[in-house]
Amino acid sequence: MGTGTEEQRAERDDEAVARFLERFAGELTAAGMQRMPSRVFAALLVSETGSLTSAELAERLQISPAAVSGAVRYLTQVNMIGRERDPGSRRERYVLHEAMWYEVFTRRDQVLQRWEKTLAEGADMLGRETVAGARVAETAEFFSFLHREMGQIMERWRRHKSGA
Repeated sequence: MGTGTEEQRAERDDEAVARFLERFAGELTAAGMQRMPSRVFAALLVSETGSLTSAELAERLQISPAAVSGAVRYLTQVNMIGRERDPGSRRERYVLHEAMWYEVFTRRDQVLQRWEKTLAEGADMLGRETVAGARVAETAEFFSFLHREMGQIMERWRRHKSGA
């Protein structure tokens, strides 16, 4: 993530940034992410460096160190952020992964594949000619479709990013 210049940082409207941070965090929460990880992720996303310490996150978000700890634990588990040591310090800095969205959707695609396999087995077990079996088979087919499409979308994204 680019660091920006001091002049660029000075031009930011901190109140507008805070409103955007909370708005985007709200969108993440509405999509199913827990509230604190949503806020911590949004704070990292809008920071100029794409990285903040636990103390910086607690101060910016006006939350407890324990809330920061729980949020970063979740975000690291789902590979949306990583941890680095501050040079010459014992403090950890939490950083956004460069290809975070790619990672998130790749992992989601792996989940869809597992669901598809399990659902196909369920459809066979129920009997695809039964109402329940047909419904489960259609759900498996839907996840199969999503998996195929996601692979094509991710390939197009790689080409787009490389400028090809």
